[in-house]
Amino acid sequence: MTAIRTTCAYCGVGCGILATPTGPRSMAIKGDPDHPANRGRLCSKGTHLGETVGLEGRLLHPMIGNKQAGWNKALDLVARRFRETIARHGPDSVAFYVSGQLLTEDYYVANKLMKGFIGSANIDTNSRLCMSSAVAGHQRAFGEDIVPASYDDLDAADLIVLVGSNTAWCHPIVYQRIMAARAERGTKIIVIDPRRTETCEDADLHLALKPGTDVALMNGLLAHCRREGLVDATFLADHVAAPEAFWEALERDHDLWSIAKTCDLPPADLQRFYDLFAATPRTVTLFSQGINQSIRGTDQVNAIVNVHLATGRIGKPGAAPFSITGQPNAMGGREVGGLATTLAAHRGFGEEGVAEVGRFWAAERMATKPGLKAVDMFRAIGEGRIKALWVMATNPAVSLPDAARVREALETCPFVVVSDVMADTDTTRFAHVRLPAAAWGEKDGTVTNSERRVSRQRAVLALPGEAKPDWWIIKEVGRRMGWRTAFGYAHPAEIWREHARLTTYCNEGARLLDLRDKVALGNADYDALEPFQWGGTPFADGRFSTPDGKARLVPVVQREAEAQLRDWPMTLNTGRYRDQWHTMTRTGLSPKLARHREEPQVEVHPADAAELGLEDRALARVVTPQGESLFRVAHMPGQRRGEVFTPIHWTDCQSTGGRTGLLARPLVDPHSGQPGFKMTPARIEPVAVAWRGFLILHGSALVAPKAPHRLWATRIAVPNGALYELAGEGDPAALDAALPRGQRIEASDPSRGTRRVAILQDGRLAAVLFVTRDGDLPAREWLIGQLAQPQGPQVLAGRAPGAQVDPGPIICACFGVGLHAIVAAIRGQDGVDVAAIGAALGAGTNCGSCRPAITQLIAAETKEAVHG
Repeated sequence: MTAIRTTCAYCGVGCGILATPTGPRSMAIKGDPDHPANRGRLCSKGTHLGETVGLEGRLLHPMIGNKQAGWNKALDLVARRFRETIARHGPDSVAFYVSGQLLTEDYYVANKLMKGFIGSANIDTNSRLCMSSAVAGHQRAFGEDIVPASYDDLDAADLIVLVGSNTAWCHPIVYQRIMAARAERGTKIIVIDPRRTETCEDADLHLALKPGTDVALMNGLLAHCRREGLVDATFLADHVAAPEAFWEALERDHDLWSIAKTCDLPPADLQRFYDLFAATPRTVTLFSQGINQSIRGTDQVNAIVNVHLATGRIGKPGAAPFSITGQPNAMGGREVGGLATTLAAHRGFGEEGVAEVGRFWAAERMATKPGLKAVDMFRAIGEGRIKALWVMATNPAVSLPDAARVREALETCPFVVVSDVMADTDTTRFAHVRLPAAAWGEKDGTVTNSERRVSRQRAVLALPGEAKPDWWIIKEVGRRMGWRTAFGYAHPAEIWREHARLTTYCNEGARLLDLRDKVALGNADYDALEPFQWGGTPFADGRFSTPDGKARLVPVVQREAEAQLRDWPMTLNTGRYRDQWHTMTRTGLSPKLARHREEPQVEVHPADAAELGLEDRALARVVTPQGESLFRVAHMPGQRRGEVFTPIHWTDCQSTGGRTGLLARPLVDPHSGQPGFKMTPARIEPVAVAWRGFLILHGSALVAPKAPHRLWATRIAVPNGALYELAGEGDPAALDAALPRGQRIEASDPSRGTRRVAILQDGRLAAVLFVTRDGDLPAREWLIGQLAQPQGPQVLAGRAPGAQVDPGPIICACFGVGLHAIVAAIRGQDGVDVAAIGAALGAGTNCGSCRPAITQLIAAETKEAVHG
């Protein structure tokens, strides 16, 4: 069949994909070599998108409570309850919480309904959690939310500074582009991150600064540039406004030694950073969640932007501050006003902006002030001020900080609607109405990536069951609420054209977001739309989107460090894993993506672990003032002492532990409202268990074992079934309740507290349960391969007869290459390098995100060979 050109569902890189249907619910995936964002490359998540498009766990019909309903009944109920709530309590008593997973057309209709017709700005997005500090920083500096960079700048830069970004894992295709520039032109790389991540492996310099000291670091850099005469006085005079006493403030306490002490950095490393920056006019500073997810995130953004403005490193090839977004359409949401603090087409809530958007929409009840940001929104729900909530394409019961309070709010909210692709998530469990939405591979519309490039997302598969596009669901509710004409859309192209017209309305060069050349696209032209980038090279002419055309230097001051608390001596940092996405409702279905990090880990420096009695691979409890959760311990020398790291992905649907959302503080940046996920006071303590084990089930068993006394149960997708890693207290015999019916084969060793049980159905393996109190457990790989295969008692050995090769932890998810295979290949070659490993095993030759790990293994094996 013919390949369909579409766009990846994951991060903000916006990779083009060639998807070829291979069956009713299957497709082959390749990178699109003609898409300018990725030029044919895909990361591990994009490569395995085809494993996530089945119907396992899908919500296929509207549900009212636990009963299936028709669309008319469900939509009428939603419209009626929202109308009644507004009539009784006013428009601010309702709210929408939406997502960067929505397409621009979906986002536009939701924003129009809430702000233009319901009359409230209580619509916010989960993008508030990942990039709203960048938005606020851009608006303060440029007068408009503009990312003044493109991926081409990475090709042209002589120095790339990565700040708070594990690019190798979180944006692998961008990282490979950086590595290509390094190989071609010798581009220097500096990584600024408290953790030593895989991104640091190829860096010329890693600054492991103290968390929360980025403002001091960048202010110190700016002070150094001024002392050394590197400030572009002409550019400043013509194009940048500085407030009174801006420069005088930098003269105090911004010398090398003071900054090194504040940031806890060696002065020699700090001087090298200053020297590299000073000597390299073509510099791109690429920043991500380590900057944004802070209660000082906006100031940290402006500290970076200040340096680029003052040195004239903006609006030129290879010179720009570059905010790279987390979600596939976070940028599209920003364009149509998906945030509670903005209006469509980069307008704000000033009198003029409100009037313009109101006229354009012929709005009946135009919102006149900003709405509640995400954390405040759910606080208002808990306080009873918001009485009807519609959640679209996101999972706030997991992802928002202080998630226990969020769940309490959802539990008490009188009316909760959730539009989602999955039937059972931590959030849908609180829904009074569930609406089945189209998933990736079924959607039709546009997305905008981190470099302002708009791409089409096209449907590859038919809509399953009664699923509908989000824009259709929203417009149908709008029509039932009484606004039939305003929401009369029949095709996403109609929505796109309206959005494009709004960007041009009353816009004679005041805003760079201007899509006038796309206003007249017919449906066929829209269907065939090629990727394009709006805004050209922003600020190349030195004009900014402010009333006087000048950018603004924004004074920012380093805040005093928080006092160390006796009961909370550690600092918790959070973030992504390489092969997982958000709350794993999609990537968690892929057996290949599950193998890199099978369980949620707490990463601890080995010296801290020794002091606290935390054994590697044991269990530990992470506790904060907000809550607690269990994690598997991982000793990581790349952690700073006194700091721990946990992943954001695991939910109650997948694990009894790993619930990072329960731990983070609900404190937010005062300008952007973005939560500070990176610096939560915490403590960590070991957890003893009476037994350990695992359960492997054939089929699509999605529910973790409901056995009493289990402390730890984490579900891992495997071919043909699911693996549960288990640990607990009490009598492990209670785990038998999780076994399916069938012929039972069992062996036990009471002296070691070991039991091994296999269940056969029609002679084929349906389940195995291995438990031990004192002994070892076999590797899981061979047993997983035996699911649905004819078996006898020999399966209880846990391995095939003869010698077995354990592949070890998966390093390369693209090709399923394990640690032991890579180590064997290293030991079998002289002068081995990453390219040689790729030639031998394929590892590292697709997305390249495992290349830093292979580099580490080569270095470790070389050191071992030298020192014996």
